[in-house]
Order: sequence, then structure tokens, then C-alpha cells
Amino acid sequence: MPDAAAPFLEDRLGIRATTRIPVRFTGDGAGIEELSWGQREIWLTMVRQRSWLPIGGWSRLAAGTTLAGVADELRRLMRRYQPMRTRLRFAHDGRPLQSVADRGTIGLEVYDCPDGADPEAFVVALDAQDRARPYDFVEEWPVRMGVVRHRGVPTHLSTVMCHLVTDGFGGRIFLREVADRHDVPEADGLQPLEQARWQGSPAGLRQSTAALRHWAKVLRALPPAAPLSPVDGPRFRRGEFRSAALPLATHVVAERADVDSSQVLMTVLAVALSTMDGHTGPAVMRPMVSNRFRRGFETVVAMVAQRGICAADVAGVPFAEALRRVGVAAMTAYKYAYVDPDGIAALAARTGADADAGLWFNDRRVATRQGFSGPLPTGDALRATPPGAFRWTVAQDDPFDPLSVDVDDAPGGAWLLTVFTDTCRAGTSAAEGLVRTAEALAVRQALTSLEQEKEEAR
Repeated sequence: MPDAAAPFLEDRLGIRATTRIPVRFTGDGAGIEELSWGQREIWLTMVRQRSWLPIGGWSRLAAGTTLAGVADELRRLMRRYQPMRTRLRFAHDGRPLQSVADRGTIGLEVYDCPDGADPEAFVVALDAQDRARPYDFVEEWPVRMGVVRHRGVPTHLSTVMCHLVTDGFGGRIFLREVADRHDVPEADGLQPLEQARWQGSPAGLRQSTAALRHWAKVLRALPPAAPLSPVDGPRFRRGEFRSAALPLATHVVAERADVDSSQVLMTVLAVALSTMDGHTGPAVMRPMVSNRFRRGFETVVAMVAQRGICAADVAGVPFAEALRRVGVAAMTAYKYAYVDPDGIAALAARTGADADAGLWFNDRRVATRQGFSGPLPTGDALRATPPGAFRWTVAQDDPFDPLSVDVDDAPGGAWLLTVFTDTCRAGTSAAEGLVRTAEALAVRQALTSLEQEKEEAR
């Protein structure tokens, strides 16, 4: 490929760069390999959703920051992170390959915010524009970095990346280093080229074979796919459920049961799933697993998260037993989420299983993921907290995941549950009812736990 930045494309949203600074870089580890399993999984998602799934964000620049300083930082980041020097090549059969360059030039775009405009609003619009702009997997570097100047002074930085670069945890590592603007050491962890080589080795094939045995067991137990119901209008919907009651209740249940809060969330969602109209058999959960508990993945900036699968029969059992069953099933899902996605697709095709079955779950919390601050909520606090508020935000024909819940921390101690549904499989009322039922179940169980605590204290 030419050692040059990709041509600037005029943006449909109308924000144009004042100038583009060419940033030359070099780095170690050039080569071409198959996609790693994490890259392969997110690539299949991109193809299914017809999106390059941009990730990233914006930040305020420290006072005194110069364009030369930002360019130097971009050069260091490109040197350090092999995934940011990675583009795709396609084999003769159409199979995508990862191609890591050892040198190149990337453009740092500079945007001048109009004198009377708000620089923060401007960078938010710039971020949205860079996400909306089409991405060329073969020609473009997978990082778009733009500096916003206000009255000639750099004030904000926008960084948008293709999801092939990294998962959410790796993205936070990257953004923290960009914000800190410190000298970046050499890369940590097992890089995607090395991952792909290990995954193709006898040891990697043994790992995938063992994982596929677990997937086969779950897939064989699934009922056949139900016929899709025709719908009027856009088929795929996205909604937001903002709840202050759910984190309070989860705090109580997790503390009283001495379990991880994510296990509590998975359990209330699994029980809610089992109560949906037409549901039969065990509750199937598809948790997103970071795989960062594996050696070499702890601090790597790369796409290593993959979907797991598990099933738990929770209908009609006491909550404590449902919590135990989901915990056991989830541990197995985490163990066997490190797997060749092509093997899963072939397995589903051979068995005729419903590859989209179950609830897809992604716990993306940061502030409360490892524990809650403050004292245990009281029963009065739980009873005084109103139910969450739900709104549908997007309707489109391009696919989302079939039935999916992402959980994030939100301002004010609330949680934001983003719900995606294929309305041919689960309509909007059913999808909204799922998260509302989960919230109500968590609150009810939390109040029961607090009452039991009082009885035990007497």
C-alpha cells in the first residue's frame, strides 16, 4: 500500500478540517496472518450489522497543548499499538486477513471551531461525524484523530477507532493514555498477530475443540427456531432503560448473597427471560466475555472479547437456587468463550440450531463493576425509588443483535440498560417488559433479603 494518508473525504455533516498534519510513524511486528478469534468475531458482527462499529470518544486537552505535541502523541500511539497499524487484506476466497504495517503516514485533522460556537458542542458533532463517515478497511488506518481549536488554541481531541482495533476495556486503556499524554512504553500483552499464530497451533486447536464441545451441548438442547413474525416498519429497534432502583437492589442482593453483581444481573434477566410469552426450556444467556483473565491479555489493546453461551433452568425455582444455577452456567460460558467463531458457525449449521437464540448480555459497567461504594441501601430507600424510565430511541432496517441488553453506569448512580431487539422475534412490548420484570424482581428480592436480615438479627 502507498505510504500516505487516505484521501480526505468531504463530510456530509458539514464540518471540514482546516488542515491535515501528516504524521509519519514506524513500529515493530509487521506481518500478515489470519484474523485472531476476537477480530474474527467482531468482523462477523460488522458484516451482519453492516457497520464498522466505531468506538472511541473525545476529551478536553490540557492547557498549553500544541498541535506538534498531539502529533507526537499520535506517532507514539501508532508505534506502540499494532492494531492501530492494522488494515485488512482479502484472500482469493474472500477471507479477511490482518495486515500489520511497520511504517506509514496517518493524518491528524485540525478543525477550527467558529469564534461564537461552543467548542465542546463542536467536538461532540465532530465525533458523531467521524462515526457516520464510511470506513475503508483496506486503505484507511483504523484510527481517526481530530484536534479542535478555538480562537487558535487546541481545546479538545476526538479519537474514533474501528472496533477491529480493540474491545471496550482496551479502548479505555488507549483513551487514558491519550488523555494523560505521557511517553508511551512498548506494547503490553499478546498482540493479534501472535494470537492468530497460537490459535492456529496444536494448543490453540485443542482449546477451540474443547470449547466447541460445550457449545454443541448447549446448541443441541435448544428448541428449534420459532417462525419469524412479520412486522410493519423498521424491523430492528434500540431502546434505553434508565434505572436507579436496579443498582440499589443489585447492591443488596450481591452483598447478602456474597456473589458478583454481574451474576445477580444475569440471574434477574434469566428469570425474566423465562417468563416471556412463548419461552420454553432453559434460559439461554450469551454473555460478552472479556477473555482478559487469560495470560497475555490483561492489558493488551486488542479485540479479545467474545460471546459465550450458557443455559440455566430457572423457571419456578427459588431465587437463591436460580442465582446458583446461573453462576455455575456463567462460569462455564466464561471458560469456553475463547473459541474459533468459524467453528461455532459451522456447528450451528450442522445441528440446525438457532444461532441467534437467547439473551445477549454485555456488562460494560466501570464504576460499579468491581463493587459498590457507600453503605448497603435500606428498605425505605428501595421503596422510595421509582421504577426506571424506558424510551425507544432508534428504529432501523440494518440488523442489531437479536435480543440484547448492554449495561452501563449512568450519572447519579443509575444504570443505563440499552436494549436491542429484532421485532420479528421479540416485539417492543416484550423487550421492554424483559428489563422492567428484571428490575422488579431485583427490588423484590432485595427487600426480601433485608427482611430476612432483620429476622436473623432478632
